[in-house]
Amino acid sequence: MSPVMTDLSHCAVLKAVRQQQANTQSALPDKRQVAASFSRAAPSYDSVADLQRAVGSELMSRLPEMTPARWLDLGSGTGYFSRTLAQRLPGSEGVALDIAEGMLNHARPLGGAQHFVAGDAENLPLREESVGLMFSSLAVQWCSDFASVLAEAERVLQPGGIFGFASLCVGTLYELRDSWQAVDGMVHVNRFREFEQYQRLCAASGLQVSSLNVMPHVLHYPDVRSLTHELKALGAHNINPGRPGGLTGRARIQALMAAYEGFRQEEGLPATYQVVYAVLEKPAAV
Repeated sequence: MSPVMTDLSHCAVLKAVRQQQANTQSALPDKRQVAASFSRAAPSYDSVADLQRAVGSELMSRLPEMTPARWLDLGSGTGYFSRTLAQRLPGSEGVALDIAEGMLNHARPLGGAQHFVAGDAENLPLREESVGLMFSSLAVQWCSDFASVLAEAERVLQPGGIFGFASLCVGTLYELRDSWQAVDGMVHVNRFREFEQYQRLCAASGLQVSSLNVMPHVLHYPDVRSLTHELKALGAHNINPGRPGGLTGRARIQALMAAYEGFRQEEGLPATYQVVYAVLEKPAAV
């Protein structure tokens, strides 16, 4: 039986946390822009996705041993981890869900999941208690209403089910952000919520927190253009409100390069990603 349906319900969370979440929403990108950006990036994504694979593999290693009847790859992208989950859980049915149609079109011929679904993590088109495992690597940072993501996870997980996610928090790409600040003070780098907000939202959800921590991943590049080219190929270039419009002039690019040189290390120019890893569990039925 297909897990997809449209009759959705939502769990309540604390009012104070909702207000804090609302304040964050205005600073995060519109999900339609996110979907369009990642759809365009589908053909080039895997060629530059070393960080994404490292983070997803780390998240996979943190999941408990289990054999769910059905798993969900939330924000499945090109389907790399859908195929990994299919290999790890050969007897389970898989659902690959992404908001970007272009990503699903790219992933579908490669297999891995039985279902490829276009959907929104904040409003999942899935039945209640229909999956035993939710896996989400570097996707939920684009969701402005993370409390709804958690509420939806609680709704669709079976009792005893697991929601493992990796996301990004404040401090990500701080070298690029600070270098741009020195140039013109405008928003050139995607914003992310604070780690403490992940802690509060997870604690306020109906899910039990098995583990929740932040770990930096640092990549190195020979020059600034290599970093910005990779961000564009991933679909993760600047799509936040307040970003400057139009083309970036040569003088500003040169100023950016000069400012970023102050961060140079022996390995090259560093780009730091502050990665949040979480494993949450839906309490078993009493």
